[in-house]
Amino acid sequence: MYSFMSGGLFCAWVGTILLVVATATDHWMQYRLSGSFAHQGLWRYCLGSKCYLQTDSIAYWNATRAFMILSSLSATSGIIMGILAFAQQPTFTRVSRPFSAGIMFFASTLFILLALAIYTGVTVSFLGRRFGDWRFSWSYILGWVALLMTFFAGIFYMCAYRMHECRRLSTPR
Repeated sequence: MYSFMSGGLFCAWVGTILLVVATATDHWMQYRLSGSFAHQGLWRYCLGSKCYLQTDSIAYWNATRAFMILSSLSATSGIIMGILAFAQQPTFTRVSRPFSAGIMFFASTLFILLALAIYTGVTVSFLGRRFGDWRFSWSYILGWVALLMTFFAGIFYMCAYRMHECRRLSTPR
């Protein structure tokens, strides 16, 4: 059980760090504009070496930002529950800590998936046509890697929960 929780906690830490970095950085998309390179993130865009805040309140940016923030909060809550899962005394008798941590990581995975799906859909359909020479960049890719890491953290914690439940049910009362 502890090996699954350790693996889950490792994936959770890595996934959460990648998630925060992906959310905070400005390299979601790179493109060429008027002969110079430019890049943009969720919060600002940069033309050459000058960066500007994204002041437009465009729905897909707001939705992507909101889902990435919700994902970060959910993953942080999952890490806290995952650390508490190592403690032996149960404070909640009805809810298992590894199970709660797994659910938090699956919720984080869902939020990342929604954010990246919205961003991908709008970028490919609208911005991809507007900028001829463009590509997704490393912040965007970190978001996908964070999705995988939080998903595997949830899997590890669910395996730890199942192992704990099997042991609990097999012991005589």
